[in-house]
Amino acid sequence: MAERGVVLWIHGGGWRARASEDGAALAAHGLRVVPTTYRFVHEARWPAQLDDVRAAARRARAEAGGLPLLVAGDSAGGMLALHLALRGVDEPDDVAGALAYWPPVDPLATDWKRLRDGDDPWADLIGHPPATGDPATVDASVGTHVGNRVPVLLVQGVDDRSVPATQAVGLTGALLAAGHPVHSWMTHGGHALPLDRPDLYAVAAAFLDTVLPPA
Repeated sequence: MAERGVVLWIHGGGWRARASEDGAALAAHGLRVVPTTYRFVHEARWPAQLDDVRAAARRARAEAGGLPLLVAGDSAGGMLALHLALRGVDEPDDVAGALAYWPPVDPLATDWKRLRDGDDPWADLIGHPPATGDPATVDASVGTHVGNRVPVLLVQGVDDRSVPATQAVGLTGALLAAGHPVHSWMTHGGHALPLDRPDLYAVAAAFLDTVLPPA
C-alpha cells in the first residue's frame, strides 16, 4: 500500500513511564509510523512534555516528503496527541488529524477524581493537585484548547479502569460544539486494547478516509 500520511505515535504510561504500545498497527492503514517519547514527570513538569512532542512533530514533518502529518497516541500519549492537534505544532491547523485512544483529558471530572483517588498522575504532571482556576490545570486540560476544527478520532473502552469512559464522552461533546469533525468509538473492553482488533481497525480506517487521500 502506498503511504498516505505520516503519523507521530506518542506512547502512554501515565506520563511516568513508557507503555508497550508502539502504534505499529497503524501502518496497515498506509501510514508511516514515527514513534517518539518525552520527558517523564520525574524529569520535568508540564508543559515540558508538550514541548518535547512538538519538537518530534517538527522532525517528522521535515522528513514526511510532503505527506500529511497526523498525531496519535494511547492513554497519556493520546492526551499529548490531542494537545498537538488542537493547539498545532507551529500553526493552529498544521496537523491533519488526531487519533486518541483512551486518553485522560479532564483532571477535574468527578468520576476521574473518584477513580484515581490517591494515585492521580495529573498531580505528578503539573506538580500539584489539579484545581479549578489553577493556570497549570487549565492549560493541561484538553478541553481548554478546542476550536481549530481539526478532525479527531476518540476510541474508548467502556470498562476502562484507568481512564473513565466519560472522559471521551465529555470531550466528544466539547469538540462537536466547537465545530470539529469527530469520530467517537465507545466499545467493549478496558484500557490498552489492541489497535488491530477488528472494530478498532475499522473505525480508524473510516476516520482516515475522511482526512487523507484515498489509499
